[in-house]
Amino acid sequence: MKKPAPPDVYAAELIEPERVFQLKKGLRLTIFTVCWNVIEGLVAITAGILANSVALISFGVDSFVETTSSVAVSWRLADEIKHQSPERAEAVEKITGRITGVILLLLAGYIVIDAGRHLIGFGEEADKSFIGIALTGLSVIVMPIVARAKLKVATSINSGSLRADAIETIACTWLSATTLLGLSLNALFSWTWADPLAALLIVPLVVKEGIEALKGEHCCGCEGK
Repeated sequence: MKKPAPPDVYAAELIEPERVFQLKKGLRLTIFTVCWNVIEGLVAITAGILANSVALISFGVDSFVETTSSVAVSWRLADEIKHQSPERAEAVEKITGRITGVILLLLAGYIVIDAGRHLIGFGEEADKSFIGIALTGLSVIVMPIVARAKLKVATSINSGSLRADAIETIACTWLSATTLLGLSLNALFSWTWADPLAALLIVPLVVKEGIEALKGEHCCGCEGK
């Protein structure tokens, strides 16, 4: 007697093939983002500590914050592929969003205190970090490509959560550009004040992301099917 097919096989048949394809594409993009941000965060924080760079350390911490968002969206997309409860995935996104919001606001507070301390002369001056320049320069190139791909998939499957994750990837591009500018000015002209100043320029964006995450604006349960 033929064994019945596993539940997920029946589930996959209930979703349009094109939607399954787009969901899997979105899942690959979020998994790539997680892997990228973990490596980016480790390299940035290590290089930032070695160079005493507030901007680079802040950039690295933000990479791990973005990882949290991408993990939640990956779970959401995987759940739909398996045709499990969307309510559970939405709940996970909301919880993760609140955690992310708190971390972002704490990060903003750290940046203001540490960067301000360096600007008024109470901290050691930042050294040149060519590793940091290479890392943020690469991020400026890669992240817009990933963000555009996420936005395209989010539109095709009407996914608010994937769109929010794409917006955070775009934010990462701006953070990369700002950090790159500060590191480059320090390396070229020995403008050590450019590093903490670049870090402070990141604060409004970090605070905005943090507040939106706490309000649940980065977690959307309106995905259409």
